[in-house]
Amino acid sequence: MVQRLLLSSLFLCAVAPVFADEPPGGASAPADVKAPIDAQAPVAPAAPPKSAPLDLGDIRAFTAVYSLVKQAYVDDVDDHRLMQAAIRGLLGGLDPHSEYLGKEQMEDLTEDTTGSYAGLGIEVLQVDGSLKVIAPIDDSPAERAGIKAGDTIVRIDGKPVQADDVDSAIAQLRGKPGSPITLSVLHEKQTTPVDIALKREVIRVASAGGRLLEPGYAYLRVSQFQAETGAQLRKRIERLAAENKAPLRGAVLDLRSNPGGLLTAAIEVGDEFLEGGVIVSTRGRVKDSEMTFRATPGDLLAGAPMVVLVDNGTASAAEIVAGALKDNHRALLMGRRTFGKGSVQTVLPLDAEHAVKLTTARYYTPSGISIQAAGIQPDIALADLALSERDSDPSPIVGERDLRNHLKGANEGNAVETPPAADRDLQRDYALNEALNALKALALRAPHAAAAPGKG
Repeated sequence: MVQRLLLSSLFLCAVAPVFADEPPGGASAPADVKAPIDAQAPVAPAAPPKSAPLDLGDIRAFTAVYSLVKQAYVDDVDDHRLMQAAIRGLLGGLDPHSEYLGKEQMEDLTEDTTGSYAGLGIEVLQVDGSLKVIAPIDDSPAERAGIKAGDTIVRIDGKPVQADDVDSAIAQLRGKPGSPITLSVLHEKQTTPVDIALKREVIRVASAGGRLLEPGYAYLRVSQFQAETGAQLRKRIERLAAENKAPLRGAVLDLRSNPGGLLTAAIEVGDEFLEGGVIVSTRGRVKDSEMTFRATPGDLLAGAPMVVLVDNGTASAAEIVAGALKDNHRALLMGRRTFGKGSVQTVLPLDAEHAVKLTTARYYTPSGISIQAAGIQPDIALADLALSERDSDPSPIVGERDLRNHLKGANEGNAVETPPAADRDLQRDYALNEALNALKALALRAPHAAAAPGKG
């Protein structure tokens, strides 16, 4: 039985065994997504650390409460249900990311690493008994409906989300493709929830993509970290370089609203842009949880400048990549402080159908800093703004040639000025605009890249 090391993700914590990046706060799990497994590195079981003997008073208190529930609870409760509740309560009282995994959660774990499931495409987290949206998945029903990071789901199909049964609420977000569901969503900074009707779909998440913003400048998007993310990103960069017909002069790596995922995928992506140095290290009470991961020679961009976009939805494995590129002075971080999910979870199988997901370590950026609950501060902070179109047409006079009776220039009329086609997202994405401007400034100072060496 293989143990899986996770960085608990922001996916469905209730089904979190597969996505190892749960965001801070509560059992995270994209309601219809699951917490991605952050690490599949095996962790050998170690001898349990010595501790003080169990207090007999605590044992008596537990058995007394157990007996009272059996005798006086309004409904008859069987022993199996009580023991299951006790186990879940034991783990749930430790931290927001430790939990007991049953058969369905174990199945979801496997499902999440492939990036395919039936649901709404939304990562959620249990926070103080409420269902908080960490981030919508790109091009999912949730994203198309306008659900955003920071929103709170207060009702599902008209029924309130109960603080003591959030796992059940999360499970309702999944269902057969095409089946309808209505969420009552309280948007951030709003006081009245709105009803949003959606239909579940088969969510196939392409975790990495990209395009050319302008000749020479690439936009790379990683929406979460799955088993194939590194390979997808490599192929995309190679395709963009071929499309550009020259080495790329720089790239914007967008990690906004990225809930995390596999630790191994995060290490692989960080390694693609680094020639050497530490990517991440982990430390815990058990010796086997102390690991350091280093980059190998070879940079897909051959040293061309990078700008990384982050926000408060950038969590866990995504924070590992952002921290590695920042601390190794490989990229400039822009945006807002990241989520701050800095713990590592290990999935410890109990039998073929049950396991415990237990927080076993903290992870540290190359500079030796734990970002747990603190997040990563960007090099350049950006406000949460959006661009808007002009209210009126620009002035007809934009240069000397537009003035009446101006002196004719020697080459006037020989060339027709054709402004470059505007990227649709650049027209409305303030942060992306700022990132591209910074990238161009960095490219002016950087030597022109030759060929991008690959990793063997």
